[in-house]
Amino acid sequence: MTIEVIATKRVEQGTGASRRLRRAGKVPGIIYGGNAEPVAIELDHNNLYHAMQHEAFHASILSLNVDGKTETVLLRDAQYHPWKQIVNHVDFQRVDASQKIHIKVPLHFINADVAPGVKLGGGIVSHVMTDADVECLPGKLPEFIEVDLKTLEAGHSIHLADITLPEGVAFVALKHGDNATVATILSVRGAATEEAAAE
Repeated sequence: MTIEVIATKRVEQGTGASRRLRRAGKVPGIIYGGNAEPVAIELDHNNLYHAMQHEAFHASILSLNVDGKTETVLLRDAQYHPWKQIVNHVDFQRVDASQKIHIKVPLHFINADVAPGVKLGGGIVSHVMTDADVECLPGKLPEFIEVDLKTLEAGHSIHLADITLPEGVAFVALKHGDNATVATILSVRGAATEEAAAE
């Protein structure tokens, strides 16, 4: 899925100019990377804010339209107001279709309710990770990665190496020898006793 973002080139720069932009309902931003020079841009705040509420916006290749010219980018950073629901600044990085990218992708946990450790053991799923760094070509980037818990027993964990990834996608941590824990089913004390009493 490709998400389109509309922006215009920003002429005025500096703190004062950024403040004026925000007062006008705009967000200052920058596009960098690739073989081109960095470009200062501005975006409509409300459109950007609502788009950023969707998980996919943070882990998808975006089509950034700047004054009619489209570039393929990733959202690399966003700065927010300390307490208001306001985006202060965004950074986009240009993407080359032939170059691998590193990006965090959200993990979606499925079948937790039928996992033996939960259904039979009365355990609780502890999500150690909610996203993971992956490496892949831009065209192979998944919106999310499914983590299937259907065989997980109480007291057991699922690790990065246990997860089936789409073709062409690799976990960065595994490439460095770190088979990190993704989720664990914690045994709840008293669950076995209660089951025995019920029987």
